[in-house]
Amino acid sequence: MFDSLGQKLQKTFKNLRGLGKISEANVSEALREVRMALLDADVNFQVARDFIKRVKEKSLGVEVIQSIQPGQQIVKIINDELVELLGSTNAGIELAGKPACIMMVGLHGSGKTTSTGKLAKLLSKQGRKPMLVACDVYRPAAMDQLQTLADQLEMPAFVRKEEKNVLKIAREALKHVNDTECDTLIFDTAGRFQIDEELVKELIDLKAEVKPSETLLVLDAAIGQEAVNVAKHFDEALDISGAILTKLDGDARGGAALSMKEVTGKPIKFAGVGEKLEDFEPFHPERMASRILGMGDVVTLVEKAAEAVDEDEAKRLEEKMRKGSFDLEDFLEQLRMMKKFGPLESMINMMPGVAGQLQGADLEKGEKEFRRMEGMICSMTPQERRHPRLLNAKRRIRISKGAGVSVAELNSMLKRFAQMQKMMKKMGKMSKMLGRLGGGGGLGGLMGGGKGGFR
Repeated sequence: MFDSLGQKLQKTFKNLRGLGKISEANVSEALREVRMALLDADVNFQVARDFIKRVKEKSLGVEVIQSIQPGQQIVKIINDELVELLGSTNAGIELAGKPACIMMVGLHGSGKTTSTGKLAKLLSKQGRKPMLVACDVYRPAAMDQLQTLADQLEMPAFVRKEEKNVLKIAREALKHVNDTECDTLIFDTAGRFQIDEELVKELIDLKAEVKPSETLLVLDAAIGQEAVNVAKHFDEALDISGAILTKLDGDARGGAALSMKEVTGKPIKFAGVGEKLEDFEPFHPERMASRILGMGDVVTLVEKAAEAVDEDEAKRLEEKMRKGSFDLEDFLEQLRMMKKFGPLESMINMMPGVAGQLQGADLEKGEKEFRRMEGMICSMTPQERRHPRLLNAKRRIRISKGAGVSVAELNSMLKRFAQMQKMMKKMGKMSKMLGRLGGGGGLGGLMGGGKGGFR
């Protein structure tokens, strides 16, 4: 996400931070590079020009604080302007009415149906009870896809395959919801081309019928500046309340995200960041700006950790680590827990200062290694996982064949695991010793042995 733009801006910032004083010449030179980076990221030309103009005016008018280097002040100004460009703060979602109605609109192939399922999952986590309504009567199997998503989510779906009148489907859904516990209807509409006036009129009529509290435009981030033109067209016709950007995980440029709010005046409310139903998150401008500028996003990382990690399981693993009884079965559990965080690259982009240092690193190789380790451990019997000392030469040959790796690779993994076990035992003993001495901080605290430790 924003890989190319982030790398270019971070390179420019290294030069900026070294500035001893601010002058129009060195500011102009640095901002020229920023402008080129924005244009390369497919940001709308007018948006990029206005952005640079605002940053330049503020940079040259700013009073230099003695305790901060001049270059760092410019970086701060760019960060603040970038947050403003992306929409200032998370816009949130309005769920007024009983039931609250949400309309999903957009072009063919933008990811509306999948985003409908993802939004339903997110709202369900927040305590809502959504029902999915299939209003795409044109695309073959669109209704089947929505029903499949609803089944995966264990949520109700209102599907009428024989009906071709969208307004009739909407009326029936609004009646039907009164007989259920559902409090939110999400209408998945048909994809259309912006020039197809007849289909756009159908959307206008549907909006008048269901009176949604949110009309969300689903945009494919990969289409760059064209996404902004699409947004303008749909906004003129439907007065959209906001946008969902899809495929942000695969878009190296991200111009649509940086241009959307400035051009349309409507916020980005959510972002699709992967293929899974859980790969969907509220759009926070300040967090996104922080990621782009290589400053990480600790808040989102902590939120993802809270969702991915089972607290009781984490406590159990921590206890086993302290006692030095951590085995391969526990290690497998830990690997699977880490996978729930999402791709390694997205995790690293959220860690302050780490993304820049690991540019060019083969993160894909690291993910493959995780999968290979998981395969090796899964090829063992439960008894072998709990008692690695049982793994003689014959068993190792069997396991390596089952996992599709060499015996040398398996031996290397087991050696690293043994070293990790030894380290954990030492840390566990030190934690107990500090506990007996009454030490609540330091290593004892970190290991959970003291009063101030993590539990």
